[in-house]
Amino acid sequence: MKAGIIGLPNVGKSTLFNCLSNSKAHSANFPFCTIEPNIGRVNVPDERLKRLTDLINPKQTIPASIEIVDIAGLVKGASKGEGLGNQFLANIRETDALIHVLRCFEDSNITHVEGKINPLRDKEIIDLELQIKDLQTVDKQIEKVSKKLKAGDKDHVKNLSVLQMIKNKLEKSENLRTLNMGEDEANLIKDLNLLTLKPVLYVCNVSEQDLNNGNDFTNQIKEMTKREKSEILILAISLEAEIFEIEDFSDRQSFLNDYQIKQPASLRLINKTYELLNMQTFFTVGEKEIKAWTIQIGWNAQKAAGVIHSDFEKGFIRSEVISYIDYINYKSEIKIKEAGKLRVEGKEYIVVDGDIMHFRFNV
Repeated sequence: MKAGIIGLPNVGKSTLFNCLSNSKAHSANFPFCTIEPNIGRVNVPDERLKRLTDLINPKQTIPASIEIVDIAGLVKGASKGEGLGNQFLANIRETDALIHVLRCFEDSNITHVEGKINPLRDKEIIDLELQIKDLQTVDKQIEKVSKKLKAGDKDHVKNLSVLQMIKNKLEKSENLRTLNMGEDEANLIKDLNLLTLKPVLYVCNVSEQDLNNGNDFTNQIKEMTKREKSEILILAISLEAEIFEIEDFSDRQSFLNDYQIKQPASLRLINKTYELLNMQTFFTVGEKEIKAWTIQIGWNAQKAAGVIHSDFEKGFIRSEVISYIDYINYKSEIKIKEAGKLRVEGKEYIVVDGDIMHFRFNV
């Protein structure tokens, strides 16, 4: 699963990417410093994994991870190819969720492609380009479906109705993520991979002084997110970059204390992105290895088994499940079994976040 960092040029995308990942993207004070997307894998912070590791002391611990993509800045006219727009929009299409960085600070030393700081305007510029691209995609699909209907294929009547509904929404300059669609309707357009249908987290990049209380710009974005039913996170990306550069743990902790910060906001961003992707974690536990596995919320046990190996899914017999809380409370599988807290579940069992699972299979 991929989350793409998007926004206008020069708003702090690549600097944020560097704070999140082990990769090093080039960042500079000019537009289009990033052209090819930078890709990095990011470990998902999880206190439960640490507690299980402290309890069992395995030879290795493997956290869950997600892929973060730093996509070059979009500009007006991107949907028509401006600023290498077609390439950048294609990069966005390959992601599953969006982290939209908005500049919410004044600094005469850092240029802005639109001249003046106005994060709502910046958001609308990006939205419009994505909406235009989606409209182009939908128009092409309407043309294809209409030809099939004319040829007598009545199976596409519902499909055309959904496409027309989406087109009307886009022509009003509205993002598709605000639509309330049923599962059947959503499945009809799933393969189109529409850009404005992707879930989004807005990251307001502020100065250090505005980190705790925000400012007028962030207040405007908060009001917007209420209407759009999306989420917001306030970060001082330059400060996050400073934190990231401090390798010594005690020095880093001292730095955080100076700014009255409990933990780097970039860690909260990773967790929020994980939620944005509709992901959850289950664990496999043993003396050799403890591992966090990533699945979609709502997956059943058989499908979850396939994340470990396709043979687990094909030959699924049952799963043995222990809740995370029970594992922490009883501290060993022997005591868990004695207390009757180990459950045997079938293929249709819906996995709960934090479940500790062992799969039985036969191929």
